[in-house]
Amino acid sequence: MNEPEPQDGRARLRAELLALGRGLEVPGDAGLTMAERVLARIVAEGVPAPAAPGRRERARVWVRSRARLLAAALSGLLVVLVLTPPVRAAVMDWFDFGGVEVRYDPSGPAAGRAGGPVPGCAAEPVAPARAAELAGFRPLVPKELGTPDAIALTRLPESRSMITLCWREGGRTVRLDEFASALDPYFTKQVREQPEWLKVADGRGGEVDGLWFARPHLLTIGMITADGTRWKRSQRTAGPTLLWVGDGRVTLRLEGVSSADRAREIAGSTH
Repeated sequence: MNEPEPQDGRARLRAELLALGRGLEVPGDAGLTMAERVLARIVAEGVPAPAAPGRRERARVWVRSRARLLAAALSGLLVVLVLTPPVRAAVMDWFDFGGVEVRYDPSGPAAGRAGGPVPGCAAEPVAPARAAELAGFRPLVPKELGTPDAIALTRLPESRSMITLCWREGGRTVRLDEFASALDPYFTKQVREQPEWLKVADGRGGEVDGLWFARPHLLTIGMITADGTRWKRSQRTAGPTLLWVGDGRVTLRLEGVSSADRAREIAGSTH
């Protein structure tokens, strides 16, 4: 008796499996592969579906989903608040810029109209060399404006001084105040709108930060009386103003120029 060949056994097994696969009748199985037919048959015979979660589990899932939504909503709200200018400004209620204290208060008193003339230099101007000697620094002069028509000196607390340069341009006064940046804030600008941060050329190929005040605002200056006996504050409405620091040690305040671009040109020509 001859032993069957192993090769014939394997062939018969393959043929039987193929026949079994063809015998699996599943609706819509035309064109399906063998593996797809088997999977379809398993599904058709009704594999038990996962049990629906209980009420307690559904409650936990609901709480977790609502907590995530609430956290996302709060995060979005915080982002909106931080990016909204009035709220962002309220966080930074005041700050010091080169010895000038800028106070932002949208509900503060309204400044008067800035239609009046910019105050000029004193009736008794001083020579540039004398002003530099008393103030302790050489005043910076913008090439765009040329030689100043007058130079004045204002005495500040702690034996400090402010130099003011004045020009007449287009029938109006252009005023440039200069003082040491290391001074404590004896100058205060109270604004109802935040100033604009911009870049100003420093005259040496670089740039420095500047603040542009486009709207009228209250300007307060602390100074010593002419007789040197007492300290007082002077307050007035200031018009458009550019504020920046030159040479890293002198704060400059330009008033009397209504255009920010023109003010930057003047600032960039100081030397």
